[in-house]
Amino acid sequence: MAKVFIPFQLRKFTNGAPEVDVPAATLRELVDELENLYPGIKDRLVKDDKLRPGLSAVVGYVATRQGLRQKLDPDVEVHFVPAVSGGYSKT
Repeated sequence: MAKVFIPFQLRKFTNGAPEVDVPAATLRELVDELENLYPGIKDRLVKDDKLRPGLSAVVGYVATRQGLRQKLDPDVEVHFVPAVSGGYSKT
């Protein structure tokens, strides 16, 4: 089972749980199972059958470049990471 770390902004769907265990062989299956368990969460993760713009999925220790097709090893950790913008500029 994948251990999914839920971003703070989406914990309202998981009743505040910061992580959940989900059986899945691919990232797509994981998102679909999250939707079964926590209705409404998929719309925050996926748009037009892809991860939402500004959202990355880190599988294990690597940000996926395969999107929802990413295969998952048993007992892998999955993090959905919102994009961080801004920064300091010396102008």
